[in-house]
Amino acid sequence: MGVSSVGLGSGILTQDLLDQLRAADEAGTITPIDRKIADATDKKDSLEIVDALMTNLQDSIDELKDKSLYDQRSETLTGSSVSVSAQDGTDIVDFNINVNSLATKQIEQSGSFASNTSVVDADAGSFDIQVGTGTAITINYDAGATLDDIKTLINTQAGDLVDATVVQLASGDYRLFLSSDDTGAETAAGAGTDIKITSASGLDTKLTTDFDLAAIQAGTDASFDFNGLAVTRASNTVSDLIVGLEIQLETTGSTDVSITQDREEVLSRVDSFVAKYNEAISELSKMTKSSEDASDRGDFSTESTIKSMKSDIQDMIFTTGGVASLIDFGFDVDREGKMSVDKTVFEAALDSNASNVEAFFAGGDYLNSDGSITTVDGKFNDFSDVTEAYTKYNATLDQLKDSYVDSISTLNERRDIAVEQLDNKYETLRQRFIAFDAMINRINNASSMFVSIANAQTDAANS
Repeated sequence: MGVSSVGLGSGILTQDLLDQLRAADEAGTITPIDRKIADATDKKDSLEIVDALMTNLQDSIDELKDKSLYDQRSETLTGSSVSVSAQDGTDIVDFNINVNSLATKQIEQSGSFASNTSVVDADAGSFDIQVGTGTAITINYDAGATLDDIKTLINTQAGDLVDATVVQLASGDYRLFLSSDDTGAETAAGAGTDIKITSASGLDTKLTTDFDLAAIQAGTDASFDFNGLAVTRASNTVSDLIVGLEIQLETTGSTDVSITQDREEVLSRVDSFVAKYNEAISELSKMTKSSEDASDRGDFSTESTIKSMKSDIQDMIFTTGGVASLIDFGFDVDREGKMSVDKTVFEAALDSNASNVEAFFAGGDYLNSDGSITTVDGKFNDFSDVTEAYTKYNATLDQLKDSYVDSISTLNERRDIAVEQLDNKYETLRQRFIAFDAMINRINNASSMFVSIANAQTDAANS
């Protein structure tokens, strides 16, 4: 406010009077602008809440329109002879596996050595190691090489074919064990595919095939029955029986396997959509509520954009999507606009035709009751098109937000101009008050002087 000296002389044109005049001016010029700024700010803040809710709803819609959700699989096993891992999209199937025998590796052992550090050749030399009819690998060793040295050289240079280890069977009885890297009959002795150490001129003969290197376990194929049909595989890991399904043979015995759609994940995503839908619609209902009571009126009670968005979202629940509506899959909305889903109806639809549920939700070929096929875009793809028209970058909600930001900026500029104009006006008025106050003060002083002279004259005449 102005300098406090205003009105000190006369006590008439005071600062309080200036303040009252300015308050009246501000009520007519600044206060309306402040109300508009507050209203636009409230709407912008409310729009941020709407934007967050719509983003959450959009995320839940995206999850239900994602085909990979319906391709997820669950494995149920009765028995322990196998373990099973199903990739997304694997056929939904039930089967029995009876494991008769597991695939084994070819294992060979050397003759006995007194120690793991026993020297196997005083001179430098070499030998070939071969599995089956594969290419032989030549391994060179230094003079004085020990049993441990040979083990290390084999693992380093031929580790893709065999695993070598030194085992102490008893005191003073150390042997080199060679195990084929792969299982199966192709590595079995007698089939011409056993493990061989040959071309070893100076190597201790207890390590060579022609002398003491001998098989203690033959490589065999796994044998099992698939739904009663005999099957053999070279490995205990079977990944070529059913596309997308890996079966690990664990032990002999029978196991029933059921590969089903991972329904729990689908139900979880449906629950998430229902919750996000209800949160969005509940808040939109509050924000678009009309009322004569200003305190009960929503920020967007007169905003057609937000009202239209709410209406478009609600309409999607009842539109058919080409072949059916969400109502047919157990979804419903009560009088208050709250959505619910009857899990019994929804799961019955999955039991009846899981492919139809996927097609209706995410798009694809929908099998009609008359046997005909209708290719549909998918309900939640359609839903996404509706919501994205409002939520995607630079779409309706972004544009509405920008309009509020621009409006607030424009109003603040108008307010600054109005305040500056009032500042100038009341600074001029203050200066005039000071000048008028000085003039009144001079007049008052002169009047007081004349009164004093008159009083003095009157006193003199009476004395």
